[in-house]
Amino acid sequence: MIINCIIIDDEPLAINVIKNHLLEIDKVNIIDTFNSAIEALNFLKENTVDLIFLDINMPLLDGINFIKSLEIKPLIIITSAYDEYAVKTYELEVLDYLVKPISFPRFLKAINRARKETDSNSSTNNLKITKREHLFIKVDKKKMQKIYLDEILVIESLRDYLKISTLTNRYIIHSTLTSFTDKLPSNNFIRIHRSFTIAIDKIEVVQGNSVEIDGIKYVIGRSYIENVKKQILG
Repeated sequence: MIINCIIIDDEPLAINVIKNHLLEIDKVNIIDTFNSAIEALNFLKENTVDLIFLDINMPLLDGINFIKSLEIKPLIIITSAYDEYAVKTYELEVLDYLVKPISFPRFLKAINRARKETDSNSSTNNLKITKREHLFIKVDKKKMQKIYLDEILVIESLRDYLKISTLTNRYIIHSTLTSFTDKLPSNNFIRIHRSFTIAIDKIEVVQGNSVEIDGIKYVIGRSYIENVKKQILG
């Protein structure tokens, strides 16, 4: 993964040291350099970076107040001629603190820490948190029961009532099959009969004019069969 960085230091020679160190390291891209923390702050209002190399002692806006001014904080490596600010900056959760003159081995160690941190953040961001779809059904006058759609097997019409069979339970509710089926995602629920709506992904067997779910056969109605087989079997 490429790390995009900026360098902020009011001393051009200090910027050149960092740039020369980075020439020896792969996959770290210098987006820009700044002699003023205020200029860098304005740049970051419109742009994002992964890493900032930051000096402490600078005119108008020093490094500590620069960090406090950031709305979004990237990784920060302090590059300072003084070690007296180390405790204060670590309280601001900087990644590392390099004291000038910065040797290449020490610089490389800081970069490796930045790589580890960015790789970890990238892995975390790539984890998709899936929100399970659900419905609340009224199971008595006062109780609303949550059921997860991925647990529903079959919904059966019992005149003015429905029996909802799930992986773990069965519920009787007052509703019509048509109105309840309309609430379900059509990509995984299909009406196969005037009395049954089923979960497509729970079908175990398709045989003739019937399907089998959880070991039970359900007949496909004559007027539904063409559409059902088209959706189930493609």
